[in-house]
Amino acid sequence: MADRSNCFYCREDLSGKKFVRKDEKQVCVRCFDKFCANTCTECRRPISTESKELHHKGRYWHSDCFRCAKCYKNLAKESFTSKDDKILCGTCSSRVDAPRCHGCYKPILAGTENVEYKGNSWHDECFICYQCQKPIGSKSFITKNNNIYCSPCHEKKFAKQCACCKKPITTGGVNYQDQPWHSECFVCSSCRKPLAGTSFTSHEEKVYCVDCYKSTVAKKCSGCQNPITGFGKATNVVNYEGGSWHDYCFNCKKCSLNLADKRFVARNGDIYCSDCSKKL
Repeated sequence: MADRSNCFYCREDLSGKKFVRKDEKQVCVRCFDKFCANTCTECRRPISTESKELHHKGRYWHSDCFRCAKCYKNLAKESFTSKDDKILCGTCSSRVDAPRCHGCYKPILAGTENVEYKGNSWHDECFICYQCQKPIGSKSFITKNNNIYCSPCHEKKFAKQCACCKKPITTGGVNYQDQPWHSECFVCSSCRKPLAGTSFTSHEEKVYCVDCYKSTVAKKCSGCQNPITGFGKATNVVNYEGGSWHDYCFNCKKCSLNLADKRFVARNGDIYCSDCSKKL
C-alpha cells in the first residue's frame, strides 16, 4: 500500500485499503475493475484484480479462459502456439500443420510412420493395395489407372496368362498362334526341350523340335526313306496313292528324271516318266 491518498476516479480515501497503481495513479479496486481492467479476449469481460491475468502479443485472458481453440484444454500452465490469432496446444498445433493422409484424410502427425509418393502422403497403414486391401509396407507396388497394386495383385489382374500353366507372364515370354507362353513352358511335346529361339513345327496342336518331329511324327519319303520335315530343302512334298516323296526324290525309276511337275505313270509301285513307261 502507500501513504494516505485518494482514488484517482472516485476520490475515496485509500488509507488502509487495497488499491492499484495505474499509470502513476492510485486507483481503488472497484474503479480499477470499472475503468482500467483489461478485457478478456475470450469471454469479453473485464479481468478484475481478483483474477489471474495472462497476456500474449497485446491480448489478455483470464487464466481460466486461456484455452486451446481446438480441444479447449486449459493452457495457463502449458506450452502453446499461436496460429491465425488462435491459441493452440502442442498436439492440436501439430494436427493443424500436419499433412493430410491421401487415404483417410486425417493428419499425419510428426513421428508417425508414413509413405510419400508423387506428392501425396499416406499413413503407413493407409497405403494399401487397391485389389486385396492389404498394406503395401516395404513391398514393391505398381500403379494402374491412378490405383496402387501390390505386385502379386497387379500380375494376377493385368499380366498375360501363360497358355500352358495359366500363371502370369511378368517378363519376356513367347507368342505362338496369338497366345502367350512363358519361355520355359514353350517346350517340345516329346523331349521337353525349350523351343524359344529355335526351329520347331506343330502336329495335331502339339509342338515339336526338329529332331523329335523327324523321329516320331514326320512321314518317311518313299524314295529316300528319310523324314519329310518341311524344313530347308525339303519344303515341297509330292503325295500319291498314300505315299509321300520329297519333291526332289519323285523321280523316274528308269532314267531318274524328276517328275514333281511332270506327267508320270505308276506301275507295280514304281514311278516312270511317259517315255520310259512306253519301253516297259
